[in-house]
Amino acid sequence: MLDGFLSHTEGKTLEFKRDFTSPKTLLKTLVAFANTAGGRLLLGISDDRKVIGINNVLDEEERLCSLIADSIEPRLMPNVEIITFDNKTILVVEVFVSSLRPHWIKAEGPQQGVYVRLGSSSRQADPLLIEELRRTAEGVAFDELPMPELSLDDLDLNAAKRLFQGISELDDHGLRTLKLMTVCQGRLVPTKGAILLFGKERNRHFSDAWVQCGRFIGTDKTNIFDHIEIHESLPQTVDSIILFIKKHAMRGADFSDIRRKDVWSIPLTLLREAVVNALVHADYSQRGAPIRISFFDDRIEIENPGILLPGMTVADMREGISKIRNHVIARVFREVNLIEQWGSGVRRIYSEARALGLPEPQFLEVGMRLRVVVYLAELVLVDQVTDQVTNQVTDQVTDQVTDQVTDQVTAQIGRLLDCLKDGPLSVREALELLQLKHRPTFMISYLQPALEAGLVEMTQPHSPNSPKQKYRLAARK
Repeated sequence: MLDGFLSHTEGKTLEFKRDFTSPKTLLKTLVAFANTAGGRLLLGISDDRKVIGINNVLDEEERLCSLIADSIEPRLMPNVEIITFDNKTILVVEVFVSSLRPHWIKAEGPQQGVYVRLGSSSRQADPLLIEELRRTAEGVAFDELPMPELSLDDLDLNAAKRLFQGISELDDHGLRTLKLMTVCQGRLVPTKGAILLFGKERNRHFSDAWVQCGRFIGTDKTNIFDHIEIHESLPQTVDSIILFIKKHAMRGADFSDIRRKDVWSIPLTLLREAVVNALVHADYSQRGAPIRISFFDDRIEIENPGILLPGMTVADMREGISKIRNHVIARVFREVNLIEQWGSGVRRIYSEARALGLPEPQFLEVGMRLRVVVYLAELVLVDQVTDQVTNQVTDQVTDQVTDQVTDQVTAQIGRLLDCLKDGPLSVREALELLQLKHRPTFMISYLQPALEAGLVEMTQPHSPNSPKQKYRLAARK
């Protein structure tokens, strides 16, 4: 038994202690275990996993049990076991996630003495997290709570009905069935989930319920190339995030050398699952930062506020064990087919990565946030199409490098360059010549790649947002 513990490093559910010389640290660990996912504390083992043993183990066991009983509220009743290994005796204290949470250290009080487990450390919980621990113990979801100060008029029902068109009717009964509306103080009012999903002024009520996307040059956040803020309804946000990721499928921001350009295989199915997971399981009761999507040269990080729900570990998630934080949001996502089956998303993330031959994704609790790291695979390089700058990108792409991104982007740039041969064009004029109606498609798939490649330039580079702005072929260098 002990061999199994010693083969693991300290983490969310395991900690080693030499002795009782720091009782406060010991109590913090036990409280954090009870509030988070349970765990085992092994006494008589050094930090480097060497068995030191405990002298007078029966006396120490009694002292430990008294310390726990006198110092923690509500009362905690762990299992304490004596184990002998290599003629040395240790104590194993096993704590289960508690239905009486939040527990706290008596001497610090119920506001300052609550701790949760993050990685191998025990962190003090703030008031919002303490409320979350209490709600989850009572089986109450944050997004099911009523907002009595609001009414049906505070929901964008047109947006909700468009989303459910052909699926179900959003009449009074439908709204109550989905728990978008609930009875409070004798009247029908929106739930927090309804406002998060379809609120006309969502950001006024939940200031951090939005998404920040950034494309960084390299593998850290030193140099940012592009970023956007997404304040759409949560269901629409999924497609907007994926569009941003697809927009930056070409590696790096420097397109000046079109002859050798790295192209990434973007695992869109995997990323979509991770994005949906973040939106559904974010702790919207927390304040301080939005959901973040960070695109680096070697990986994409998807980060949402909120640690794993009590009783959950990353190992549990891999096994398909699921606990839903936001019942209303999850139900709506399920009804409109953004979620195929509850509890299957994380397993699909891992299986999709294996199928694509990608490194295994990582799930990390960083601060009071959950981060999913998806690693990317680099494909082959694109050869130069022609020798002349203005003619180098055409519909004829040599060697069909990738059927995912490269051919399409190259052909689109070629069409734009062909239109500009007769002189500068505004966006509206270019759309007409290209017979396009969707401005974002033109900006993302045609104009921006050509600008980044140095093939096209602005006629008024110092006033990029000028209504008189036009675009022309870049001067040869």
